[in-house]
Amino acid sequence: VQLQASGGGLVQPGDSRRLSCVASGSIFSINEMGWYRQVPGKERELVAAITRGGTPTYADSVKGRFTISRGNAMNRLYLQMNNLKPEDTAVYYCNVRTYSNMDYWGKGTLVTVSS
Repeated sequence: VQLQASGGGLVQPGDSRRLSCVASGSIFSINEMGWYRQVPGKERELVAAITRGGTPTYADSVKGRFTISRGNAMNRLYLQMNNLKPEDTAVYYCNVRTYSNMDYWGKGTLVTVSS
């Protein structure tokens, strides 16, 4: 599975931004899709994930502000980020997990929240 994420950039606190990820290849094998983020010196952390059945999971830090969604064919993934805060600054990675528990990662997209 190949993943291509986009949508990062520089935004101000309180702004909104939408990240997109396009999956290609063996998308029929995808069971779950998600967004992770990482800042220098810290481990990569889960931001939000969504199953093939459509059940979302969110990190406590983004609940109520971020919304994850996906295309019906599991070939597109989105992250709508509202009310962005400086602590949301990170490189965001698109991830998919297959039915055989293999993880695939896209190249990250940097989101910088700063005034």
